Amino acid sequence: MWFILALGSAVFAALTSILAKVGIDGVNSNLATAIRTAVVLVMAWGMVFLTDAQGGIGSISRRSWLFLILSGLATGASWLCYYRALQIGQASKVVPVDKLSVVITLVLAFVFLHEKFTWKSLTGAALITAGTLLMVL
Repeated sequence: MWFILALGSAVFAALTSILAKVGIDGVNSNLATAIRTAVVLVMAWGMVFLTDAQGGIGSISRRSWLFLILSGLATGASWLCYYRALQIGQASKVVPVDKLSVVITLVLAFVFLHEKFTWKSLTGAALITAGTLLMVL
């Protein structure tokens, strides 16, 4: 099931890039990010209420609140950078660079979460990096 959801995420991320590139034409990138964020906010809270998950708010620990807030700040910073890059660059070049997040995530997971590097993950990271460079240069 996780693979189907991850694949759905990839498809929607691809659609996000294309739709954003068309929609951002003539719009300030920060304003465009704010509009996108408002839509995501409404959609996310809609899912919370649709699935009756709002009762879990009280049981969230302080540590979880802290890291969820930090994650939200990182998401906001990522979206602001992404929309500006998408506005001034070609989607076919911005998106591959953005996907270097896979490689960066592997490194950060190794350093902070003590996840193991395998030959498979190292090879994949090297191929993603090489593929990104090939697409951009």
